[in-house]
Amino acid sequence: MSELTHFDAQGQAHMVDVAAKAATHRIGMAGGRIEMQPATLALIAAGNAKKGDVLGIARVAGIMAAKKTSELIPLCHPLAITRVAIEFEVQPATATRASSVYCTATVETVGPTGVEMEALTALQVALLTIYDMCKAVDRGMTLTDCHLLEKHGGKSGSFVAAA
Repeated sequence: MSELTHFDAQGQAHMVDVAAKAATHRIGMAGGRIEMQPATLALIAAGNAKKGDVLGIARVAGIMAAKKTSELIPLCHPLAITRVAIEFEVQPATATRASSVYCTATVETVGPTGVEMEALTALQVALLTIYDMCKAVDRGMTLTDCHLLEKHGGKSGSFVAAA
């Protein structure tokens, strides 16, 4: 494992200098789910939630969050994001899984540093928005399985999470 890059030789936190890094096409993809009661999932799927189009609003919230990541995570660089895609999959309960909405957040840029943090932030805010919009009917919802799925670009190349 390589050393942590956000600390200098004296152990002080600092923003990594990316000036000498090549600008390459970079992609970050994160995935996770919010589990809920079947009735809550039915409201979302039917578009009958009291506050409106839950998934549409959560999609916009995720996009906005990706653009604000450097304002939330202290040592992240502000990036010129070229694309953010937030996708949802409504997943009814099975014998091994609760009712849930699975979210995938994909962020792209052309620059000297990656967009993994932007993808993870977009994912979490999109799921939190679903929680916020549905908490009146289901306060027991749980965000789970949130993690980096893939990253591509840069000197370190690609990473794909184990299935």
